[in-house]
Amino acid sequence: MGSPKAARSKASQLGGIWRRRVGAPFAALLVAAVLVLVLFTGRFPQGPDASSRFTPVHVDDSTPRTVSSTDQDLETSDSSKQEGEGGDQKIELDESSMEAMEEQKQPREDTPETKPASQGTTPANSDLDGKGGTASTTAPDQEESSEAGSGSAPYTKCTPPPNSTVCDLSNSRFDICELCGDARTIGQSSTVMYVPHTETSDGEEWSIRAQSRKNIPWVKKVTVKSLNTSQPAPKCTSKHAMPAIVFALGGLTANVWHDFSDVLVPLFLTARQFDRDVQLLITNNQPWFSKKYMTILSKLTRYDIIDFDSDDQVRCYPHVIVGLRSHGDLGIYPNLSPQNYTMMDFRLFVREAYGLPAAKVAIPYKADRDDPDKKPRIMLIDRGKTRRFINAPYIVQGLEWFGFEVVKVDPKMDTSLDEFARLVDSCDAIMGAHGAGLTNMVFLRSGGVVVHIVPYGIEFMADGFYGKPARDMGLGHVKYGISPEESTLLEKYGWNHTVIKDPETIRSSGWDKVGEVYMTKQDIVLNMTRFGPVLLKAIDFIM
Repeated sequence: MGSPKAARSKASQLGGIWRRRVGAPFAALLVAAVLVLVLFTGRFPQGPDASSRFTPVHVDDSTPRTVSSTDQDLETSDSSKQEGEGGDQKIELDESSMEAMEEQKQPREDTPETKPASQGTTPANSDLDGKGGTASTTAPDQEESSEAGSGSAPYTKCTPPPNSTVCDLSNSRFDICELCGDARTIGQSSTVMYVPHTETSDGEEWSIRAQSRKNIPWVKKVTVKSLNTSQPAPKCTSKHAMPAIVFALGGLTANVWHDFSDVLVPLFLTARQFDRDVQLLITNNQPWFSKKYMTILSKLTRYDIIDFDSDDQVRCYPHVIVGLRSHGDLGIYPNLSPQNYTMMDFRLFVREAYGLPAAKVAIPYKADRDDPDKKPRIMLIDRGKTRRFINAPYIVQGLEWFGFEVVKVDPKMDTSLDEFARLVDSCDAIMGAHGAGLTNMVFLRSGGVVVHIVPYGIEFMADGFYGKPARDMGLGHVKYGISPEESTLLEKYGWNHTVIKDPETIRSSGWDKVGEVYMTKQDIVLNMTRFGPVLLKAIDFIM
């Protein structure tokens, strides 16, 4: 497990930690003796905050559990760029798209019953970048708030601005239609009608893909019509006082990263402003999605979720949004959000939804660091199909040698997301090969660390998918790019093949080739000696 020299170096770095732990019990005895002396001499503090100074902090206990997740990826397009700067302007059908489509064909065991559509609406950092043992540190991008969305601008009632169009198709990533006033949804025809108050309004019609990636051709479209004075408006069969959002599932969902990046983060951006006083109408409904993420969805709405395609009502709302706003891959840019939302807000919102400890509660190791037997806890995600850890038992042994308690999870295991969120919360760090499983970092506490193992040939996409999102959420990020010797591609192709000696040439051939070779055919044999110095940076961050 590394040379004796490396072991001594590591032991020297950790020695101070254990000395502090050994000394902790003696310090506790000394403090206790002083308190007893003060108590019996009548000098115990009697100030207004005296009791709070000695009140123990309660930390919720988290029970270790297991996880089910599926992993594919879509080619990143410099997620650090904001939409106005041309980032992510082209979406191609890539290996991830094909994998996601294949997965959607597989039967799911977690498919719930669908609610009738006609049912009444009743209340419902630090970036530690390492390759070959090198690392650098950068502070997180924003400070943490105690509550998700704190400091955000409140929602104000929608009023139609003069001479404005109903739909905005100018964004390269998504289309959005916002109907202020008399809006009527007709689910069975996938139509939303706007009845203008002005008699001079000209009738217009748009057809948009009601999700955050408008260039994916199989995302279902919704038609939006602005009626003119000669067109009769359909009669309302159900009137509502709250706003509504119509959006589509499908696309590349059934992949954890895309579930969050394409739907949940954009839905947060679009719906959070209403403080749950909004109804969600879903076209191309996927019952498994609603079941899996109901904890998050119910934090965004207090009303029943409507299956738009089977809805036989003409529902009338004072405000309807069709589509979902999006800023980039798994990202939120505060300057593009009228409410100044951030990815920190999103992570805290998700944690609050699952009832996880509040924002100010430290990571588990620091919350209980006076326990001399306490070890930092790391979750090791072992992918089931591609980019697997061939030497997983050796990696577990190495992590334990470095002082970690290891929680190894298998993506094939079946468990509820509620349970898995608590398992992640009980860990100080999450580690895995580049893949959708790392998206579960949203459940880490502030100050947690993402240990990101980057397979050979795809380092160009690593930061956009997970590095920047982690930093924006207030988490540490450790990136380790494996060497050719740690990739099974070396045995398949040899040193003289372009796959090994010139990955940039393969990349220039297009995403299909990159996906086929580096994403699908590659597994990992992690060298713990080479990886060790980078892992120590994660340990330093946790400590």
